[in-house]
Amino acid sequence: MHLTLAHIGPKSSKSGPQASFDVLTRLYLDRIHPYHPIQPEAFPTETAFLAWLSRPANSGKAARLPAIPVLLDSRGRQLNSSEFATWLGTRRDQGAQHIVFAIGPADGWSETTRAQASLLLSLGPITMAHTLARLVLAEQLYRACTILAGHPYHSGH
Repeated sequence: MHLTLAHIGPKSSKSGPQASFDVLTRLYLDRIHPYHPIQPEAFPTETAFLAWLSRPANSGKAARLPAIPVLLDSRGRQLNSSEFATWLGTRRDQGAQHIVFAIGPADGWSETTRAQASLLLSLGPITMAHTLARLVLAEQLYRACTILAGHPYHSGH
């Protein structure tokens, strides 16, 4: 199963405060890679993201199924780490080939895009910067992978 961590906004920064978040996010993406191939993607607009999502090639040459879009949304479902791992493991066991986790534009996802999501996921009731949300999501994806693998990283906390 292939994973993508997408966002609407600028690509990674090479300098400045955002660069620190990008380095830490990359750390977790690298840790996820032994469990699942994962790639970051940045899109300038929601429209560009939707166009990419609708392309069959976004799941790779051998893809038989469309990608599963998971949109981060403050009105979405809140899952604890174990529940999130269970959700991810269920998709894996059902044969999902590609799951796209996406953080939307600053003013939120349009209703049209929200309707296309397989899951609307909330990281909680607080508002956070999108660079921080990417880091938190990357860490939670890594945590989910370790929970599913029985690795002690999570330790039930």
